[in-house]
Amino acid sequence: MAKLRLGILGSGKGSNFRAIADAIAVGALDAEVRIVISDVETAGILALARERHLRAEYVAPGKFKTRLEPEAEACIVELLREVEVELVVLAGWMRMIKAPLLEAFPRKIINIHPSLLPAFPGLEAWKQALAAGAHETGCTVHYVDTGMDTGDVIAQSRVPIFPSDTPEELHARIQNAEHELYPAVIGEFARRPE
Repeated sequence: MAKLRLGILGSGKGSNFRAIADAIAVGALDAEVRIVISDVETAGILALARERHLRAEYVAPGKFKTRLEPEAEACIVELLREVEVELVVLAGWMRMIKAPLLEAFPRKIINIHPSLLPAFPGLEAWKQALAAGAHETGCTVHYVDTGMDTGDVIAQSRVPIFPSDTPEELHARIQNAEHELYPAVIGEFARRPE
């Protein structure tokens, strides 16, 4: 059976990408990363991809802070199609996804978010959870739609919040949960018949 062809989009240091790539490397995930794309030229995720001899592309995002220019998004669609990506995986991608990508890959774009959605969407969800006095949080893998962290939930992993937690300690525990959950969910996609 052919390996699931992944396209990874990320804006940051790439810890979830590393977890996915490591799972592939040890044979725990039957997939292959065809391309890694970032909207940040100096993003760590691009350096990690190059270290692994994977195709790594920077796409200039344009003038908007929270989304891509339509031309930039169309360029990403072209890159993903060129390498025949089957599943688009957002790994620390910090911009909203709009029509060009959503239409090109319907229900084939997934994201991981550091809370138990629908609770605490948006930025720094672990800080939101602490500020709200929540007793637990976690991470959610979900389909991407036009909203902010509003797509259908695929899977979740729960993480307790301890009274002594700092934002950094809680975030680190959530990231550990993410690094287990995301490759596992991608593995489910890899096992699905077309």
